[in-house]
Amino acid sequence: MQADADARLLAALLDGMEVGLAAMDRDGVLTHWNREAARMLGWTVEEAVGRPGLEGWALRPADAEAVRAQLLGAGAGAPPRVHEFALLTRDGRRVLVRAQAHRVAAPDGRGLGLYFAFSEAGAQVELERSLALAEAMMDEAPTGVVLVDADLRPAAVGDAAARWLDCERNALLGHPLGEVLGDGVQELEAALQHVLATGKPLSGVKLWAALRADPGRRRCWRSEFVRLGSPLGEEPVPLGVAWFFEDVTLHEQSEQEGTVLRFRATQLRRAGQAAAECEDPMEGAVGYLDFVLAGFADYALLDVVEDRGGSGLVRAAVSPVGAVGQEAALEPSGIPARYGEVHPAVRALERAGTVAVSDAPPAAPAGAAAASEPRQRPDWALLRHWPSGTVHGLCTALRSRGRTVGVLTFLRGATRPRFDRADIAYAEDIAARVAAAVDLAGRADRGQKV
Repeated sequence: MQADADARLLAALLDGMEVGLAAMDRDGVLTHWNREAARMLGWTVEEAVGRPGLEGWALRPADAEAVRAQLLGAGAGAPPRVHEFALLTRDGRRVLVRAQAHRVAAPDGRGLGLYFAFSEAGAQVELERSLALAEAMMDEAPTGVVLVDADLRPAAVGDAAARWLDCERNALLGHPLGEVLGDGVQELEAALQHVLATGKPLSGVKLWAALRADPGRRRCWRSEFVRLGSPLGEEPVPLGVAWFFEDVTLHEQSEQEGTVLRFRATQLRRAGQAAAECEDPMEGAVGYLDFVLAGFADYALLDVVEDRGGSGLVRAAVSPVGAVGQEAALEPSGIPARYGEVHPAVRALERAGTVAVSDAPPAAPAGAAAASEPRQRPDWALLRHWPSGTVHGLCTALRSRGRTVGVLTFLRGATRPRFDRADIAYAEDIAARVAAAVDLAGRADRGQKV
């Protein structure tokens, strides 16, 4: 009874194999021929079992000698090797197969025969190509590759991806993405969940993120997302998502900087055209502030050197005019501004240059004289007679014909970044144009008095 049960189990195992399997006794007579071998070649079990070898029906006579040597070599105790040879189907076609033969021995070491498993070489090649492609993508491809499982945890990380994520390849496996990513991890997980749920790939997605190890630097990754499904079922079971990405931070920053430069150049050109139509030079100077303020700062203050050879500053204009919540102290009054000796505008006037200050870290941009300021003090802006909520200030001297004729101040709130090197250059470009208009207005006033 036990022998019958073992035989039935063995038959079920052989028929359930996904590769063809044939077995021969010591005389070369076929003893086993499983269902996959019958499907692949068309010869039924009844037609195959009991035949003396493969020659003449499943093997051409011309190939018989070489194939027999390969199979008998395994029967003689040689180490297992993968062989390729052509078998004949029942309808006369040749099928290239890959086979591996193994010797069958009795407990006392006597040879009982051999068996060999075989499958179509084309399917094996496709599998090997897929494995080689996966390995190359993970190890050699310049594109970052991360395979994420259904729980949104990395299951495999490529070399390029590990480099851009600044971690070891194995350090992230099985851990949440939030352990490596800070800002931007929610957007990434949302994209992964969308692809898992819908099965539709996402391409051309630009993700801005920051690593927890370097939160001050944001990176842009152009990403593609593809759902992975198991090919073994009739309905593919989601195995996870393949995330392909490349670091395009420098390219995106260059594009953004180029866009900003083009916009600022357009605003300066429009301001210059408008100023050229103003009969009053001071009106043209104020017009510059209205044009250039867009996208650059929250407020612009124009202070000019008072007449009669004084060294004080008098508020000449403010932009925008009549803003909601604007302090009355910002409006022009004809009274010298009550700036202290260390006020950034006074320091810019004395140095005939640019001074940038900020009530938020880090240090002031290079190229500007930065002051050491206390951080996050409520009265920081009020002490400088600036609107409440001001966090960043940039004061640049107005120079014309070798003289300083005033100071131009730009102010930003907490929602804007601090002034950087490009902002300083833009502010100085504006100041040069405004200074010419202010100087021309002063010369006109002096001419009228004479």
